[in-house]
Amino acid sequence: MGIRVEFNPDLCLRNISEYKNGNRKKEECIPEKLEVGQVYEFLKSEQRLYWLGGELPLRETKGGEVLSKPKASVEILEFTQFKEGEKTFTKGRYKIIKILAENDIYFEGYELVKNS
Repeated sequence: MGIRVEFNPDLCLRNISEYKNGNRKKEECIPEKLEVGQVYEFLKSEQRLYWLGGELPLRETKGGEVLSKPKASVEILEFTQFKEGEKTFTKGRYKIIKILAENDIYFEGYELVKNS
């Protein structure tokens, strides 16, 4: 038996309607209005590891690995794991670097496209 940890190359959060409908906490959702330079908090279930060395995509998830195209480029500033009862969570803070239009190509794999 090992320790289960998930490595996340992107930050995937739910639609804000999940919070408004009472299904999720605010930190589990993409804020209604994203602002460049603004810092937001996030919350994910289970133990997760994020890259702290640069920008990564912010994507919307519907669950079951159904993901949108990147909505923004973010920098994870900090994250930590904690237990609440028998459940493990990861929480942290991220900063919006750039907001992306639906057809913007800003990432190529996990690298930034040079002329973005």
